[in-house]
Amino acid sequence: MGYLALLRAPHVTRLLLGTLLGRLPAGMTALVIALALREAGAPYSRIGLATAAYAIAAAVGGPVLGRIVDRTGQPRVLIASAVVAGFGYALLALAPGSPLAAPVGAAIAGLAMPPLEPCLRSLWPAVVEEEQLDTAYAFDSASQQVLYVAGPLAVAALAAAFGPSTALWTAAALGLLGALVVATTAPARAWQAPPRAASAGLLGPLRSPGLVLLLLGLAGAGWTVGAQNVLFIAYAEDHPGGLPGGAGSLLALAALGGLVGALVYGALPWRISTATRTWTIALAMAASYLPLLLLPGPAAMAGLALLSGIALAPLLAAAFVLVAELAPAGTVTEAFAWLVTLFATGNAAGYAVSGLLATDSLPSVALCATAGIGLGGVLLFGCRGRLRAVPAPAAAAPEHVRAA
Repeated sequence: MGYLALLRAPHVTRLLLGTLLGRLPAGMTALVIALALREAGAPYSRIGLATAAYAIAAAVGGPVLGRIVDRTGQPRVLIASAVVAGFGYALLALAPGSPLAAPVGAAIAGLAMPPLEPCLRSLWPAVVEEEQLDTAYAFDSASQQVLYVAGPLAVAALAAAFGPSTALWTAAALGLLGALVVATTAPARAWQAPPRAASAGLLGPLRSPGLVLLLLGLAGAGWTVGAQNVLFIAYAEDHPGGLPGGAGSLLALAALGGLVGALVYGALPWRISTATRTWTIALAMAASYLPLLLLPGPAAMAGLALLSGIALAPLLAAAFVLVAELAPAGTVTEAFAWLVTLFATGNAAGYAVSGLLATDSLPSVALCATAGIGLGGVLLFGCRGRLRAVPAPAAAAPEHVRAA
């Protein structure tokens, strides 16, 4: 009933659909860049440069756009960034074989990626009642699991039917459409960050020690997810024919576990603090990865893949609430953008390190995957006293915004 009530609330369905559409390019871009450049005859070194340019630019651009949103509001930033990102996708589509245009286009697309994730999370307190916040953030987190699967599938279908360049134009169109849908809603037009805390200074939300610790813990979770991708790919290669669909099936099972975990989390009536929930779920996620060290047969590995995914989305859902509690006033959108950046950075690092290990030892890859969230969970538990809300939570919604 909690989810039905959430979806019936004004603006919720439109905001969710808009952000899902606009965020789909984020799940498409890395793969579609590789396909488009490869079709144009680009060497793998140039493909690596373009995908790295996209990832680094997105990591830098997210917090910058988040800070601009906190200062100027959501609509103009969302629409302007979507237009600029579309220009980057256009460069990629028109000149994928160019040694200059391809990486520049990828960098522009990443740098200007519309900050739909942090904007939506800033809006939730303005569009739902306080008792529905956990459900809203859980549903938001669950939708990410859908994007992990839908993005690559959309690229594969479009590239097979019409070619990679069509997938690039589609990513540009989806980003702009999603930004328009969200930016034209009444809550987005009315939303204003509360006055920026004087203590925020140049570092903004990073002046909060508790928030920095939380972000580092979530970077560990990102590391684990990146390393898990390599683990499943390497495992499938070592067990040819053992799993229908190979690594794709294992990744889909992990995403399904995350979807189930998020829906269950959002339906439960939580009575413990958000901080306690966060470090408890982080430790539970670490425990769920330990059985992967056994590297069992394909059938058991499929079950462990499902188990390993269950805690990720609930961890993110709890962290979304905690970010809003820990961010200094007037910096909440930037804080959510830093969460996206740190998780993505951890993901890329885990992917890179485990990729180096995969050539020599599959058990070392499994250990690498487990270590990220293990260290992250221990960090959050050890510093749990710092995960306290600031005196004036940035999540509080002005009355005129809630009325919209």
